[in-house]
Amino acid sequence: MSVASLRRAARESVAGLPREFWWLWTSTLVNRLGAFVATFMTLYLTVDRGYSASFAGLVVALHGLGGVVSSLGAGVMTDRLGRRPTMLAAQASTAFSVALLGFMEHPAAIAAVALLVGMASNASRPAVQAMMADIVRPQDRVRAFALNYWAINLGFAVSATVAGFVAEYSYLAGFLGEAALTLLCAVLVYVKLPESRPERTAAERAAAEPETGLGTVLRDRRFMGVVGLSFLISLIFMQGSFGLPLAMGSGGFSTGDYGLVIAVNGVLIVLLQLPVTRVIEKGDPQKLLVVSALLAGYGFGLTAFAGSVWSMGLTVLVWTLAEIINSPTQMGLVARLSPLHGRGRYQGMYTMSWAVASLVAPLMAGFMIDRWGANWLWAAVAALGTVAAAGYWLLMRGLAESGEPADGSEVTASAAAVPAPVPAPAPVPAPVSAPAPVSVPASVPVPSPAVAEA
Repeated sequence: MSVASLRRAARESVAGLPREFWWLWTSTLVNRLGAFVATFMTLYLTVDRGYSASFAGLVVALHGLGGVVSSLGAGVMTDRLGRRPTMLAAQASTAFSVALLGFMEHPAAIAAVALLVGMASNASRPAVQAMMADIVRPQDRVRAFALNYWAINLGFAVSATVAGFVAEYSYLAGFLGEAALTLLCAVLVYVKLPESRPERTAAERAAAEPETGLGTVLRDRRFMGVVGLSFLISLIFMQGSFGLPLAMGSGGFSTGDYGLVIAVNGVLIVLLQLPVTRVIEKGDPQKLLVVSALLAGYGFGLTAFAGSVWSMGLTVLVWTLAEIINSPTQMGLVARLSPLHGRGRYQGMYTMSWAVASLVAPLMAGFMIDRWGANWLWAAVAALGTVAAAGYWLLMRGLAESGEPADGSEVTASAAAVPAPVPAPAPVPAPVSAPAPVSVPASVPVPSPAVAEA
């Protein structure tokens, strides 16, 4: 591919997204540049502090429990108070609790503060995802989610490599560095991001349309199926943060070795996420999700046969490809199934699936490695990938025929960012689209309020 073709592809990847999205993207990048606790907590507890794998799993599970507790509450806050206040409160709390964790000495204190860190750090996710759905046009959302995920991993690729070597000299410096960058992220949100929560129209208020509650989310069977499968996929991917460092530590590898291996994940996503997204936008979401689940499960399963840093890096390549495919496709599906005035709650429930996985994954890794060895963990993860693949295949059958628009023909209002086209013969100033139906790739998510009652 020529340089001109690469430049054209890059322009097409970033064109058409609003300025607010890029400030949100920047805040995500800054936040991930400071990622330390979630990545190195296991090694901090086992290598630096000398605790057992089971205790490390317990503490990291409490971090995940904090996310479970805060996910639904943050989703409700996102809908009621707004996206911006929720993000500000969550990020300021995260900065304080992460810094505090670095000074804790007693095991009970470490566990308690880890719970607080999990609550605070997870609380901003429903707000970020809801704001992204608010400010980006439906036909651009898969691309926007991919770009945001790219920022997450660009920051992760840098932080994992640097922090791995920083941790060999001072874990406290890592904690304080994350706190400082998280606080900077809060400042960016305060200064640059306006509130995006969509207001109910006069017609909606006159009709006394009931507010979307958590019960509505729980009754949405297809969406809850997505949540369940997200839990399984999350349980697999999180072994990169829990099972892999435990296995490498018990195998005699250093923190620097783990930092290099896990950095492969971030580097590959930085290099491949955008070009792969250009392909999967036109693909079948069902096939993409099935393939990604199989690659994830068997990619981690291959770790059982890896005995060097380089061979472990090759297994990371396999499951990273799964992550590149799964993340924007699944997040696009979640946005598609989330009603306009219930995005916070829907995103909160989806975020909870990752939080519950954060609770279960370290317990699973610690227990299985301590009891039977790492190879049994990798076999179990391969089995989970197979189950998730079958689940995606069943869940996505008949999606287009069941009433949910799969071709982008139905476009709901996206906050204040995208005005609805006016079907009048007179010229309309700066229309977003022509009066004709909008045509977008089948994988692009389109939120449908009707789905909430499916």
